[in-house]
Amino acid sequence: MQFDEEYWSIRYKQQRMGWDVGKVTTPIKEYIDQLEDKTLRILVPGCGSGYEVKYLYDKGFEHVKVIDLSPEPFKTLIPHCPNWEKEAFIIGDFFDHEGDYDLILEQTFFCSLIPGLRQAYADKMLKLLAPHGKLVGVLFNVNLGIDNPPFGGNKEQYLDFFKQGYKNIVFDNCYNSIPPRAGAELFIILSKMSKLGH
Repeated sequence: MQFDEEYWSIRYKQQRMGWDVGKVTTPIKEYIDQLEDKTLRILVPGCGSGYEVKYLYDKGFEHVKVIDLSPEPFKTLIPHCPNWEKEAFIIGDFFDHEGDYDLILEQTFFCSLIPGLRQAYADKMLKLLAPHGKLVGVLFNVNLGIDNPPFGGNKEQYLDFFKQGYKNIVFDNCYNSIPPRAGAELFIILSKMSKLGH
């Protein structure tokens, strides 16, 4: 099966997004709450319903880019962020995107990709992050779909993909997951090394 724009657009239209909890989840919310620099260049890939995007908007962040393969989520997301330029919302393939970001937020994008793309994901994140930029978010720490997303896994599997180019790697059990996901999530913080390898 091809998980292309048509596939995701159909799922959005049919509201078959089983991991959509209807609001920004606690781990992402609390991480955003402690960010003081509103000028951070932030990317949210595979945004879906974009609850964390709406939260960033409400908190006053202005340099945010959002990308999704399907145009469907933007129909409801864009009206919630009226002061952002239309260029903030990108319909396209994450792997084709170019940019330079201080922070990339991961919220159910990784689990939407076939497992064979996980190394490509880690490599692409490195290219998109500015030196010392951070990839932060939540990964499922449980086995999930086999043929269809969401795809899960565990810490040991994930760490293999982030061995090169990252430092200060954090893969911790999520202490503030929402109740339905308690014990099933990892909170990650991965900092990109500078060009000097520090």
